[in-house]
Amino acid sequence: MENYALVLTEHLNHNGKLFGGQLLKWVDEFAWLAAVSDFRHSILVTRAMEKIEFKKTAPLGSILRFNINQARVGTTSATYSVEVYSRTPGSNTEMLIFSNLVTFCAVDKDGNKTPLAE
Repeated sequence: MENYALVLTEHLNHNGKLFGGQLLKWVDEFAWLAAVSDFRHSILVTRAMEKIEFKKTAPLGSILRFNINQARVGTTSATYSVEVYSRTPGSNTEMLIFSNLVTFCAVDKDGNKTPLAE
């Protein structure tokens, strides 16, 4: 699955670059959308993110492309690979700025683990 986001003024930190917390919000949200598309009959919650390391920054106006793929599936959880690429307007070149693995766990209405259901 692919998603896109535009870096706007409200997404910037005190140095005028993309705030890391905003990027993590998008990573979690877009990975969750991919997961619920695969497991439509499950209630999914974020269980874990792998090591968080920001490789590059993204300035105002950058177009971010989120490439999300299923990496692993277990009995109660699924892990998705997320790669984030940045392109500034007027440029044809994308740069990888972030990558991570996000794991979601299926839960019942009480928050207990339950098997994944497609």
